[in-house]
Amino acid sequence: MAYFAARRKLTATILLALAGPVLLTSAANPISDPPKGYPRSYRTIMDAARAERTLVIYSSTDRREAAGLIAAFEKRYPFVRVDYRELSSSTLHNTVIADARLKRPGADLLWSAAMDLQTKLVNDGYAQAYASPEKPNLPAWAAWKNEAWGTTAEPIVFAYNRKLVPKADVPRTHADLTRLLRAKARFYRGRIATFDPQRSSAGYLFLSQDLQVSRDTVPLMSALGHAKVGVYANSSDMLTRLGDGRLVFVYNMIGSYALERQSHDPNIGVVMPSDYTLIMSRIAIIPDRARHPNAAKLFLDFMLSRPGQAQLSNRYLTPVRTDVAARAGARAPANVARTLRIGPALIANLDQMKRRRIIAQWTAAVGAPKP
Repeated sequence: MAYFAARRKLTATILLALAGPVLLTSAANPISDPPKGYPRSYRTIMDAARAERTLVIYSSTDRREAAGLIAAFEKRYPFVRVDYRELSSSTLHNTVIADARLKRPGADLLWSAAMDLQTKLVNDGYAQAYASPEKPNLPAWAAWKNEAWGTTAEPIVFAYNRKLVPKADVPRTHADLTRLLRAKARFYRGRIATFDPQRSSAGYLFLSQDLQVSRDTVPLMSALGHAKVGVYANSSDMLTRLGDGRLVFVYNMIGSYALERQSHDPNIGVVMPSDYTLIMSRIAIIPDRARHPNAAKLFLDFMLSRPGQAQLSNRYLTPVRTDVAARAGARAPANVARTLRIGPALIANLDQMKRRRIIAQWTAAVGAPKP
């Protein structure tokens, strides 16, 4: 009896040893399977990304805004290490072109809020096509040629200091802002700011779109000039000065940054203009010369997936997907949203003659103000 008991115990031990690795693999290795709803062939991309091991991203988005997204991606795909390099949008654009010209290693994925510059890279042949399995979940405006992908839908807003701007003064439309600056020029003079369209790609994009959308932009520029508007190259400086009272109002602020700052600074107020609110998107593209294109495909798909969009939403970067909840106040009402559709129309204002004309019109209205 003892002999048979010992034999049964030995047999059970051998079977457990054989089964153990299989059980552990299926329980602890979820990354061996493509995400739910993806084709089985997606495993080929995953295996290739596993061999590539690295993903180099050039981005104009602050690293702290992208930290949660990167951490979630690396948890889902621990075999890919993300090398995230933060650049200004114009530097990003110029670096991509220089990398290609000099045939030096560059980025595997480009992510920038300069919609016009990103679209120009695609138009000029610097991107490769990829049919993301997430495309059916995106609005029609958010993808172009399977090469440019909109990842957010962020409103462009008015931001103001709640303590210093009287409640009755808070403008609800662009025309309201023009009237306010004309009626109270002395109070607002030197205390209002916006992006510098000559130094900021985002600033030029927003100004050129305002001019295209509304006739009210020309008198608004004149009123801004009369109020001695200050111009800045980035959001952070304007929001810091707005919070501490050195500024009282900012025209054409990126809504995600204003709302995130508002979450821990009660002095910041945000208005989505009710005549129209521009909606911008951070565009992702995979360069044609990417050394790790499969890792880039994984990241792009993750960024467009529900979990990736939720990570962006946590930082007030309004999801491009409508089936992912945005933070309170981060999504513009549909009746006022004026979405900047990804495509060749965005490139038109980059024409050098047209750009010179817009900048000259701006300078004539506001002079050459300094922050």
